[in-house]
Amino acid sequence: MQEHPQTARVVVVMGVSGSGKTTIGRALARRLGWLFQEGDALHPSENVAKMSAGHPLDDVDRAPWLTAIAARIDEWRARGEAGVIACSALKRRYRDVIVGDRPGVRLVYLAGSRELIAERLAARRGHFMPAALLDSQFAALEPPMPEEGAIVVSVEAPVADIVARIAASLVPAGTIPGEGRLTA
Repeated sequence: MQEHPQTARVVVVMGVSGSGKTTIGRALARRLGWLFQEGDALHPSENVAKMSAGHPLDDVDRAPWLTAIAARIDEWRARGEAGVIACSALKRRYRDVIVGDRPGVRLVYLAGSRELIAERLAARRGHFMPAALLDSQFAALEPPMPEEGAIVVSVEAPVADIVARIAASLVPAGTIPGEGRLTA
């Protein structure tokens, strides 16, 4: 039996800091009844300290983090579990590590303007990523290319609308919990 081309069992919700990855990721996982993993929780403590001090990470810093994210995805896949993981995944080479050619893993890109994201970061409290690093996030951002098959969603819509759009793009119609079957 062939897997539906849009069906995913693991979703990586990506975007710059402040784009809503955690909020959207948690809401999507709840809607689908899937596991959720905050990618930031997989950062080594040295990375958190560096970002908290206002210094952007380099690729050497990110390597163990990307490996940990890929391991979590592989763990879910090996156990037959479905999950949503929120992580920045700003560059293609990072996404190649965490998504790569893994079947059933789908990328969701939360796209938003620098102005909107800056407003959200200014209002956010208690996060280790300072708003001062936003420019470095946008400088590093390589939006997904068409061959990556990402679902691209604007973050300007309400959370419920964003989640509904992503969920509808992930699974065949009529299979989302709470969704009525569509008829021809």
